[in-house]
Amino acid sequence: MSSTVVAGAKNDRLRLMVAALAITTTVGYGVLSYAFSALLGPMTADLSISTTTAVGASTTAVLVSALMSIPVGRRLDLRGGRGLMASGSVLAAVAVFGWSQVQNVVQLYAVFAVIGVACAMVLYPPAFAVVVAVAAPAKRTNSILTITLVGGLASSIFLPLTGYLAHAHGWRNALMILAGTLAVITFPLHLLAVHPGPPRPVDRASDGRGDSAEPGAHRGARLAGSPGRVLRDPGFWVLAGAFVVHSAALAVISVHLVLYLISLGHPPARAASLAGLLGLLSVTGRLVTSVSSRWLPMATITALILSVQAVAIALLPVVGRHVAGAVGCLVLFGLGFGVSSVATPAILLDRYGAAGFGTIAGMLGTPTSIAKALGPLGGAGLADAFGYRPLVLSVAVACAVAAGALALTRRIAPSRHQELERTTM
Repeated sequence: MSSTVVAGAKNDRLRLMVAALAITTTVGYGVLSYAFSALLGPMTADLSISTTTAVGASTTAVLVSALMSIPVGRRLDLRGGRGLMASGSVLAAVAVFGWSQVQNVVQLYAVFAVIGVACAMVLYPPAFAVVVAVAAPAKRTNSILTITLVGGLASSIFLPLTGYLAHAHGWRNALMILAGTLAVITFPLHLLAVHPGPPRPVDRASDGRGDSAEPGAHRGARLAGSPGRVLRDPGFWVLAGAFVVHSAALAVISVHLVLYLISLGHPPARAASLAGLLGLLSVTGRLVTSVSSRWLPMATITALILSVQAVAIALLPVVGRHVAGAVGCLVLFGLGFGVSSVATPAILLDRYGAAGFGTIAGMLGTPTSIAKALGPLGGAGLADAFGYRPLVLSVAVACAVAAGALALTRRIAPSRHQELERTTM
């Protein structure tokens, strides 16, 4: 069989897997994440609990998912993604069905702890790890972009769908329908389309003639992808700090933006519509980031976008009372709302390569997920103490700090000791 035929077959398998993961992550985020907000009202009323108590269950899921990031990433590096992601699909469907049956707070929190485990097994991080392990370097960025672009539609599909199901059938029956949908769609796709065996990451072009010219690739030294070596790299800690701060800032805005816009004088319906610009523009931001990576390193592109975010959100208290001003600020801020989905795997690959990617991504994903979970709570405390204007300005500062840290990582080269480790592998 000719090499051309073999390469074509591999490309076909990769396209099939990317298409499958695009569908499964969209359904996964739609059911495991976005359905919660659509069901929050009827669920709290039926269970006779406060909104804060119910939101605590969702926070529990995020924290559990964060804690599972490293062991799941390690498992992906050692054994591949098929078994783990297929098992995660079953676990997710069972957990959502269990959610439909809860009768008290203890059961609700227990179910959401299981949902957190399932999220760590089926959403973007494991999907990216699988793609990185089996795709040639030149195809990784576009493959990840495809998954995130389709996944960005999850809220647009599942928020109205869940709301309709809850209105027509009640929130418990809506969850049973969603659990069945999750199982029927995601389990067979994970079982049939995901690469079956232990990954063998490829950091060289398929013709074996050297490193692929991956878009935005770091031209300097690259650390070997050992978790121990990564933890000894000062650049990793700067990178982690940037994404932790930025993740917390985005979480604060996603939760508090509508209330802040209302405080600026916008009616609730208009405030909700303006906040919806963030989701719409996040897809555009991902496209801009990916296209720009042909000319600039991903860390530089991301730093520039985060700088634009900092300026845009800082101007919101000044011009946000007017519709045009609010739209302008939120359009610019929204460009960076989904950028980390594309930027994080690209930057990690740029600096560390594909070996051990799942574990390394989990090491970064744990603190960033915790920041996402706890950021809105800290933001609420700041808003209660000082008002929303200082909170919004603190988000601007956080974006600026994250941008500076990302720019700094380009200047932090591996130490001589780490270089010697890399060359002796």
